[in-house]
Amino acid sequence: MSSIAEPDGFDAFWKATLDAARGPALLDVTPGPDDLPLFECFDVTFGGFGGDPIRAWYTRPVSLGANLPAVVEFVGYGRGRGLPFERLTWPAAGYAHLLMDVRGQGDQYGCGGDTPDPRPYSSGGPGPVTRGILDPYDYYYRRLITDAVRAVDAVRALPGVDPARVAVAGNSQGGGLAIAVAGLVPDLTAVLTSAPFLCDIRRAVDLAGAEPYAAIASYLSVHRDAADTVWHTLSHFDGVHFARRAEAPAHFGIGLRDTVCPPSTGFAASSRWRPPHEMRVYPFNGHEGGEAYHVRDQLRWLRDMVTR
Repeated sequence: MSSIAEPDGFDAFWKATLDAARGPALLDVTPGPDDLPLFECFDVTFGGFGGDPIRAWYTRPVSLGANLPAVVEFVGYGRGRGLPFERLTWPAAGYAHLLMDVRGQGDQYGCGGDTPDPRPYSSGGPGPVTRGILDPYDYYYRRLITDAVRAVDAVRALPGVDPARVAVAGNSQGGGLAIAVAGLVPDLTAVLTSAPFLCDIRRAVDLAGAEPYAAIASYLSVHRDAADTVWHTLSHFDGVHFARRAEAPAHFGIGLRDTVCPPSTGFAASSRWRPPHEMRVYPFNGHEGGEAYHVRDQLRWLRDMVTR
């Protein structure tokens, strides 16, 4: 279980948040770059938190017909959606692939992002993990998790997708988003999460020696009287609480030498997962986990899930 107790009203908080975001999912779909003739790509804009426009790349193999199973992928902390030909594993494997951009991120590595975060916040530090951290309604991840849920709505409305076969996937921040979506969307086909962020958050802050968790510790080193308020806010976003609500089978990956997302925090989420799930452990790896070996295992596992 999490080192942060589940807050009263957790389900009501998220129901109200998602209810306020409902509306037409797709705002715009236009042809994307045509540099890769074996794939067709579309530049998608969908409505996220508060109706804010969120960008995504939708890529699918041209040789396959309609009604493909879909993978919605979420990216890591500091990364944006980049360019559409950066992440082709899922469409190359025969899936329709939606790669969600991350509001207000994209400046730390990769090829950038295209989605600003237009929402002001009244408290907290400058980085995403501390924006609005004194109020769960103001907190950055309330917006980002809502965007991720809406990405599932968007992919189900896109042409060429079988809406009954949708998986979510991600590493690090993306893995944390996949867990959160699994706890909020009841009819997913599968969940693939590795080195998940935002799980057992208080323990992670105590253990992690690197960003992003270190940013929370730095904030509390200055705002020494804010700890109880911060933990209360973060309790609304802890992956352990989402994990126990998940209804889809899951595939986990963890490197035991991970100093970014401590391995015990990922195990805390997997321990609350009630549907069938598998764990891949890499004893001598850190945040990179199993890399291509792990991707190969994900591909084989997901193929079994979508063909059942």
